[in-house]
Amino acid sequence: MLAVIFWGIRRGLHRPEGRSTGAGASLLRSRLFYVVASAVFFGGCWLLWHPLPLNLTESVLAGILVVGALMYFPGLLLVLWGRLALGESYNVSTSFGARLFAGHRLITGGPYALVRHPMYLGLILAALGGLLIYRTWTTLILVLVSPGLILRARREETTLQAEFGQDWLDYRRRVPGWIPRRARQDGHG
Repeated sequence: MLAVIFWGIRRGLHRPEGRSTGAGASLLRSRLFYVVASAVFFGGCWLLWHPLPLNLTESVLAGILVVGALMYFPGLLLVLWGRLALGESYNVSTSFGARLFAGHRLITGGPYALVRHPMYLGLILAALGGLLIYRTWTTLILVLVSPGLILRARREETTLQAEFGQDWLDYRRRVPGWIPRRARQDGHG
C-alpha cells in the first residue's frame, strides 16, 4: 500500500499544478517536504514502537485482536481502494494546504460513491484497529492525531468547491462525508 501511495506522490510531482488553497500548498510541490515528512513520520513510529503498559487477560486480548483485525484490514483496503479510484487525480494534502492538478477531475465513483473521504475513514479505522492489535505508543499516537484528518478533509473540500462549484455541491449533497448511508429500499437510492 505504501508503494502505491509513494508512486502516486512521485507522479504528482511531475504534473502541472492547478488550484490550491492554504499556506502549506506550496510544500506539496517539494521533494524535500516528502523526504523530511517521511523521515520524521517513520522515525517517530520506530522510536515509539514500545508496548503500552497494559495487563490484559487472554480472553480480553483475543477479543480485542478480533475487533482490531475487523477494523485494521478493512481500513487498509479502503485506503488502497480510494487511492486506486483516484487514479491520476491522486494528490497529497495537509491540514495547511491542498493542491489540485491542471485538468483535475472530480472523482465520485468507487468508494467515493459511499463517502467523500474514504481514504481518511480507512486511515482512522486502520489506526483504531492497529491500536487494538499492536497496543504500542506509536499506534496510540496515530489514533490521537487521526482527528487531524478532519481538518485536512475540510481544506480539500474548500479547494474542490472552488474548482468544481455546483458539481461539488451536488456531490456533497448526495454523498455523506464520513459514515455511509444505508441504501434506501424504495428504489430511489
